[in-house]
Amino acid sequence: MAPRRSRTPDPATDATAITVADAAPAAARPGPVPLQEKLADRDGFVAMVELVPWRGVLDDPGGKRARTMAEALATDPRVDALSVTDNAGGHPMASPEVLGRELLAAGSEVIVHVACRDRNRNEIASLGWRLASAGFRNVLCLSGDYPVEGYAGLARPVFDIDSVALLTMYSDLAAGRWPGEGAKGGHGATEAPSRPSFYLGAVVNNHKLLEAEVMTQYYKLAMKARAGARFIISQVGYDARKDDELLKWMRHAGIALPVVANAYLLTRGAARAFHSGRIPGCTVTDELLAVVEREGASPDKGKAYFIELAAKQTAIAKGLGYRGIYIGGAMSHEDVTRILDTAASYGPDDWRTFAREIQYAIPREFHFFEKDRATGLSSETVSRSYLRSKKRAARPPHVLRSPVAYTMNRMVHSTVFEPGTPGFELAGRMHERAEGMHLGKVLHVLEQAVKAPLYDCRDCGDCSLPDIAYLCPESQCAKNQRNGPCGGTHLGECEVPGKQCIWVRAYDRLKAWGETDGMLERPPALTDNALRRTSAWSNAFAGRDHIGKRIAAEEAARSEAVGGDDAAAEGRAG
Repeated sequence: MAPRRSRTPDPATDATAITVADAAPAAARPGPVPLQEKLADRDGFVAMVELVPWRGVLDDPGGKRARTMAEALATDPRVDALSVTDNAGGHPMASPEVLGRELLAAGSEVIVHVACRDRNRNEIASLGWRLASAGFRNVLCLSGDYPVEGYAGLARPVFDIDSVALLTMYSDLAAGRWPGEGAKGGHGATEAPSRPSFYLGAVVNNHKLLEAEVMTQYYKLAMKARAGARFIISQVGYDARKDDELLKWMRHAGIALPVVANAYLLTRGAARAFHSGRIPGCTVTDELLAVVEREGASPDKGKAYFIELAAKQTAIAKGLGYRGIYIGGAMSHEDVTRILDTAASYGPDDWRTFAREIQYAIPREFHFFEKDRATGLSSETVSRSYLRSKKRAARPPHVLRSPVAYTMNRMVHSTVFEPGTPGFELAGRMHERAEGMHLGKVLHVLEQAVKAPLYDCRDCGDCSLPDIAYLCPESQCAKNQRNGPCGGTHLGECEVPGKQCIWVRAYDRLKAWGETDGMLERPPALTDNALRRTSAWSNAFAGRDHIGKRIAAEEAARSEAVGGDDAAAEGRAG
């Protein structure tokens, strides 16, 4: 076998792979071919295997078992990358860095997961520099599952930022940008001392029931691409038509990123957990569960069937045009070998038969494209019923299809709180005058008297109501997701049961006005915690909130562009 090659990322050609400050010695042995290079090969097909850390220290029995499997996978030439999870399912485990360092030392290409659930933004930045210093390149950016346990009680989730903001932060670190100490709120930037060579990945989940769930996943995928994601991994599902639709939608939207499909090695226990919604983002339908229960009653507990199912998913992914397969589950190296061997044994067109067979869809689920009757997959034709519903929504009167409270919110915002409008300028001057008369605290009390009963406002001071159709993410989203939904919704409900997903509600509100397409076509919203317990109205009028900072940054960029054009014109004239 030819030796694996290593490559230094080229800043001129790699979007988020900037020259690394790497701790590896210059005379080190050649490493594996970078994942970025493999996924760029349109004729190749990458195999990734997920490893879940254990509870305890490196030399615990769990650690030894994980390391033994990792060592076997590291020497398997068919396995291109090993992916290490970060407290998956909300369970505390050893840090992914612990196992990841062992894998790097063994010469493996490693994907390390980073979740926002347990860390604030400073720790996430510190982690980024730490990962880069240790030689990690591939980072899968996640919001993370809501915690389900903790020491002496349930852990309190952090979710200071989300996956989109994490991608934005690590893209900035890779570009050498970091907010300057003298620039409050992040205006301006200083050159960072190091520039990590990150190849950033993200996750998408279109195995959903409702239009509002599927479309917001797609919109957030586009936002993740703009924020710096350079490869995508799909979530767990067993529906080839949805797998096909994801690739077709990305082409439809002009998102040219490599995508890796998911093949989770089921067991009867895992299928039951997925079916019940206890594991966020993993879909097993009633139909599939019935098959799993039947096969799981066999003497081998269904192992042969589950291996074959994962192998068929691998063949389908390759046939559809995915750049690789992501194999997860409670498994051994032998299981991985059987999956890859079985997949390799299929004929070049067998995947078409498997694709018709593996379509365990949620009854009445939404599809963006019409079905192709010849293949059983998606056609290139956008759903006619979806287009009709959009056409109807674009026609007035919108108020008849929209909640009265939402209509009133729109009117008030467009009149008083929309930057650049006469009402905003007038209200800003009045508010400034009131603060000059030392009435700021009185106005803050008045603001809370209005917003607390209407929105269950938590007084964050950096309001995202305009970003989410006047729904408060602080009080109504378990993860405070300000840039689109997480992947954990189940039949439209939050992964923390008890209420509908805030982004499903926002989509429905905007759909009534024909405004869904642009709902996430904006820069990421990052709340400034320095504004907590201060007046969001004052911060809006003074430009201190994230919307004001966004406008200021856009104006600065325009001024810089104009100044550059003027300087160029003077140079030509000279």
